[in-house]
Amino acid sequence: MNLSLKLLLAACAALSFSLPVQAKEAAPLAEDPVVEKRLIKISAELRCLVCQNESLAGSQAELAKDLREEVRGLIKEGKSDREVKDFLVSRYGEFVLYRPQIKPTTYLLWGGPFLLLFIGLFALVRFLKQRSKMVVDTPLSDEEKKRAEALLKDGQS
Repeated sequence: MNLSLKLLLAACAALSFSLPVQAKEAAPLAEDPVVEKRLIKISAELRCLVCQNESLAGSQAELAKDLREEVRGLIKEGKSDREVKDFLVSRYGEFVLYRPQIKPTTYLLWGGPFLLLFIGLFALVRFLKQRSKMVVDTPLSDEEKKRAEALLKDGQS
């Protein structure tokens, strides 16, 4: 290898070791830390409409960024957390909430898992009772005992 290639490789290695040292702390997204703290709290309870399995706080989708800006604006207007959520629900529906309100239209959503658990336990108990009735504990006859002993002796030899 020639000298210039060695110098280039040495410079690349030196730069790669020095890059982590130059890392800086992330700048806050808002000029007001109180607003930013409320934004993070509220957006953690909201669902990203694009990703659907991520919170609004964690999503990097463009719509999520726009919604965070909208929430930030509502907070700056002096809206309460409840008012911000109510605004988003009126605009996008209850799907935007990770924890929908308990009301007649969501009873099945909240009670469904418990109902399924109860049905499963009931079916398991019935199955076990029927199974125990099928097992009959009758003693072996003399002929069956002799046959079993003969089978055991054949298996040992």
